[in-house]
Amino acid sequence: MNESFDLIEKNIENIKKEMAAYPKAHLMAAIKTRSDEEVRKAYECGVRYFGENRVQELLAHYECVRALQGAHLHMIGTLQTNKVKYIIDKVDMIESLSSLGLAKEIDKRAAKCGIKMPVLVEVNIGREPQKDGIMPEDLPTFLAELAAYPNVLPKGLMTIAPVCEKSEDYAPYFAEMVRLRDEVFAPLFPSEENPLLSMGMSGNFAEALRHGTDFVRIGTGIFGARHYPTSAETQK
Repeated sequence: MNESFDLIEKNIENIKKEMAAYPKAHLMAAIKTRSDEEVRKAYECGVRYFGENRVQELLAHYECVRALQGAHLHMIGTLQTNKVKYIIDKVDMIESLSSLGLAKEIDKRAAKCGIKMPVLVEVNIGREPQKDGIMPEDLPTFLAELAAYPNVLPKGLMTIAPVCEKSEDYAPYFAEMVRLRDEVFAPLFPSEENPLLSMGMSGNFAEALRHGTDFVRIGTGIFGARHYPTSAETQK
């Protein structure tokens, strides 16, 4: 475990060096398949935002993250409407709002808890059929329709860019996200002074930083390769 902790510390130190020129950007640790010990180590190294892709794992991590002073927990993966009730009072933000059905359920569950849930609208910037997210051309209509859900608080946009061979190939996708934030989101939500962008992962976060992202979501770049339990391990 010490070797793993040394790797986490070294990786976070290197990432922070790359982020130093972008003081408004936040480092988010993507903690899918990670242990509570790894989460706590990332926190010790200065990480304050943690993102989880799966509801079951988010619930498993919840007590650990809640115990870390000043830590924030975001839902960053696909969220099914029937799972909203399990996390609505446990996350600080849902970054993967991708349908009006999901917005309706978030609104209903948030109202029952007496809260208003900050969300980022997920944009399918590469128009990839296998991915969730609102198509860029549909974003104006989608955002306008969110007014029907008073307990859903749109704070900005999130995307997962298509996989590219070269770092510079991500630039057009991130530039388009900036345009959508400035020309589509901002005019519809003038009270939101600084609309957020969440874009950039382990393989492309440097380019996202150059385009002014507010969050970079990094998993393997912090923790190393993921370990997925074998069937034998899950049966123990």
